[in-house]
Amino acid sequence: MKSVLLLGDSIRAGYDKSVAASLEGKAGVYFPKENCRFAAYMLRQLHEYKSLVPEGRVDVLHWNAGLWDCLRLFGEEPQTPIEVYKYYIDRLCVRIKKLFPEAKVIFATSTAVQTEKMNPNFIRYNEDTEAYNAAAVEIVKSYGFEVNDLYALSLTLPAEAHSDPVHYYTPLGTHAFTDGVLAYLLPALGIDEAEYKENLHTDKPVGI
Repeated sequence: MKSVLLLGDSIRAGYDKSVAASLEGKAGVYFPKENCRFAAYMLRQLHEYKSLVPEGRVDVLHWNAGLWDCLRLFGEEPQTPIEVYKYYIDRLCVRIKKLFPEAKVIFATSTAVQTEKMNPNFIRYNEDTEAYNAAAVEIVKSYGFEVNDLYALSLTLPAEAHSDPVHYYTPLGTHAFTDGVLAYLLPALGIDEAEYKENLHTDKPVGI
C-alpha cells in the first residue's frame, strides 16, 4: 500500500483526518499531531515527520507553510519577512529532495482569511497571503513540485464554510478541502476514485 505524508499548519488539520478516512484501505495517510507552524519550524522538524511513516517510505508528500509566516502581531510587520520566507521555502525544497527523493511532492497554497473579523493585534491580510503564495509557488515549481492552489479554492467557499476567521472546521469546509486535496493525491497514487468520509477536526486550533 502506498503512503501519503500530509504536512502543514492548522488548515491541514481541517482535512487530514477526512483524507485518511477517505483513503482507508487504499493508501496509508500519515500526519503529525502537532501544527507544523511556520516554514522555519517545518524545516527543523522535517526529518522527524518522516519517521511517522513506516520505514520512512513516502510516496506522496503534500505540504503547506505560510499562514504563520505572514501573521502580523500588534501592528508590526509579518512574523517572517517575505525574503526570509523565500529563503526557508527554498531550504525546505532542498531538504525535501534529500529526505524524500522518490516522493511525488505537492505544495498547497495558504488559504484566505476573513480579515475584518480578526483582532487587529493578531491579524492576517489576504494581500500578504497572496504575495507569500506567489513567492512560494515560484520556488517550488523551480524544483519540479506540483502546486495545489487551495487559496483559489478557499475563495470559492461561502462565509459559512468558516469556523472562525482563519479556519474551515465545518462540514462544508472539510468536504471542500478534502476533495481539493484528494483531487491531487488520487492521480499521484494511481487510484481512480475514493469515497468521501467526513472526520471533522474539533480541537481548538493552535495559532489562530
